[in-house]
Amino acid sequence: MKLTTKSEYSILALLYIARQPKDKYVKVDEIVAACDIPKKYLELLLMALRQNRIIKTRRGNQGGYQLARTADQITLADIIRLMDGALAPTESVSTYFHSDTPLSKEPNLLAVFQDIRDYIAKKLEKLTLKDLV
Repeated sequence: MKLTTKSEYSILALLYIARQPKDKYVKVDEIVAACDIPKKYLELLLMALRQNRIIKTRRGNQGGYQLARTADQITLADIIRLMDGALAPTESVSTYFHSDTPLSKEPNLLAVFQDIRDYIAKKLEKLTLKDLV
């Protein structure tokens, strides 16, 4: 697993939104200023987060972005899988994005990478936005 800026910026933006009052809708420009994320890139990320029901939007003067679920229901694993795919170090041990790789021929090596996958997945599936706020 290697985090890209898609995951990193998404996590930063979601943490910023999670720190706001529950009834507040956060504007893109506010997130850009607070998190130092390029606006066009953030808009693309927010669109993906909205389409996957992690955030919701409201149009208009009082509009913006808000978490669609409570912060304790959104895990880092949810965000990273959405933005970057598998949490596993190789697809041959991935639970959700499995495909054979050259390492598939070495069962002992696969076992090591499965242990790494399990540790990472367990940690990220337990860690929620609420834990980080």
